[in-house]
Amino acid sequence: MALTADEIERRVTENDTARSTRRATAARRVGELARQHAAIAGQLADIERQLGELLAEADDVLTIDELARFTNLPAATLTQWRANHKPKRGTRRKPSSGGSRTQTSPVLPRSTPAPDPTTRPAEADAGGRGAGLLS
Repeated sequence: MALTADEIERRVTENDTARSTRRATAARRVGELARQHAAIAGQLADIERQLGELLAEADDVLTIDELARFTNLPAATLTQWRANHKPKRGTRRKPSSGGSRTQTSPVLPRSTPAPDPTTRPAEADAGGRGAGLLS
């Protein structure tokens, strides 16, 4: 028995509605989890920064091997946290008024004396060019 056009349209709409509902639910859930992931990743980055700072500060009193032994954490993990630590930039100090940090090189005399502007250039040779001039 063949279905009527109205029955076919109702079935298609019913099928599309169920699919649309599932798609919207999946998209909404992915968005929620992505926001949650971003928040946790930010917290984790902050904790890793703090760990790196602490490890760098304690470097003079505790070695990575000692910390690994005391905390039961892998030395590679501790080393990575310390290596990822970016030290704070220090302020640049101006040189004291007594001197400069850079040395200037002395001005050396020319190896050949500069031509005297009061003398005339050498007379032209047989070829019609001035002596000592490049062609």
